[in-house]
Amino acid sequence: MKNVKTFLIVLSVFALQQVTAQFKQEPLPYAYDALEPFIDARTMEIHYGKHHAGYVSKLNKALEKADKSPASLQAVFSNISDYNVAVRNNAGGHFNHTLFWSVLTPKKNTRPSQKLSEAIERDFGGMEELKEKFLEAATGRFGSGWAWLIITPENRLAVTSTPNQDNPLMQDVPEKGIPILGADVWEHAYYLKYQNKRADYLNALWSIIHWEEVSRRYEKALKGKPEGENDF
Repeated sequence: MKNVKTFLIVLSVFALQQVTAQFKQEPLPYAYDALEPFIDARTMEIHYGKHHAGYVSKLNKALEKADKSPASLQAVFSNISDYNVAVRNNAGGHFNHTLFWSVLTPKKNTRPSQKLSEAIERDFGGMEELKEKFLEAATGRFGSGWAWLIITPENRLAVTSTPNQDNPLMQDVPEKGIPILGADVWEHAYYLKYQNKRADYLNALWSIIHWEEVSRRYEKALKGKPEGENDF
């Protein structure tokens, strides 16, 4: 009987952990100092270890408090009006940063795939035009937010921007789509190194974009499958 009670207690604790720790932060795919001189190690350490980690922790707590256990972040974004502000902000923060880390790389001179290059040429006129439009969206975002390269529902490439921790997967944003590249323009992403010079940070960021990863996300997005936690 004692063994049965012990088993039930362990099972209850495990079930509680499944609810309260549903989402987790994946390890960075590179060292904190790997993106220098473009992004300094201290900024990476704080950004990943404090800001992103905080979003994950607060997301799980907000879901627990709301008594909700969505199957994936996509389930949250597709029905964002059903969730409170705390869930919205922290789910967005978790997804956005997870994507952000993956589309940066210490590798030199990565290039878009032929298919993505052709789409960039078709929809923007070339890589330089895409860069100009993307940096314009990022520098033009008032306050905190993100700039995005997305696949629209018509399978075209487009550049857009969202405030705070919103993203184009959320049901109520003006321009919806599947993001394949994102740039964080919150001040904590760049202020230690670049102070208020957001444009300098963004130009440096362009030097470390992982175009092979962006290309992979593009291929998957064409099939209507965004990349993210729980493989949604």
